[in-house]
Amino acid sequence: MQLLINNNPQNIYFLKKMYFQALFIFSLVIISSSQAAVLDFCVGDLSLPDGPGGYACKKPSKVTSDDFVFSGLAATGKIIPLIKAAVTPAFAPQFPGVNGLGISMARLDLAIGGVIPMHTHPGASEVLYVVQGEICAGFISSSDNKVFFKTLKQGDIMVFPQGLLHFQINSGKTSALAIISFSSPTPGLQITDFALFANDLPTELVAATTFLDAALIKKLKGVLGGTN
Repeated sequence: MQLLINNNPQNIYFLKKMYFQALFIFSLVIISSSQAAVLDFCVGDLSLPDGPGGYACKKPSKVTSDDFVFSGLAATGKIIPLIKAAVTPAFAPQFPGVNGLGISMARLDLAIGGVIPMHTHPGASEVLYVVQGEICAGFISSSDNKVFFKTLKQGDIMVFPQGLLHFQINSGKTSALAIISFSSPTPGLQITDFALFANDLPTELVAATTFLDAALIKKLKGVLGGTN
């Protein structure tokens, strides 16, 4: 190997180039880590657009105690008639104090018969804590489609791994309330039913990819606001 390097200037140039590229990348990581260690927080500046890394930091001189307090989870959310449920988020756009901290919360209200349909959070794992009522909740593994579900009572906690399809249903005879925590200030959300039927993808393509009857697809599109 040493002989090959000594006798080939191109190899020497290539190895030097790789070394300096690796050194540059390592330096960026060190600088980024140092900045993260120096900053106590990064309250989101909501006047600027959100990016892959979250919101830009608000100027420290403009940060107040109110940035670290959110009262929106105290009240019952506005129930959506279709699903008989409400989710009140305390994500970075509503609660800029969590920006950059890798955490957020939400309140889940389920009326009798309420349901949060099968959905995923691409950017976060979820922990659900039942405050009152009874909730049937579960998720599906991506490796073998194994279902893990449980009827949760007051005081129970259930975790939903990041990116996996999961659901919550009020399985009791009274309204239910849960508080949810996420491992990201912006966990993201994709509801399977809306992804399939609240769009303009032609019915024949939905039928071909889901094996559902065209008439049923059109009915679901009509309910969820889809077209074509």
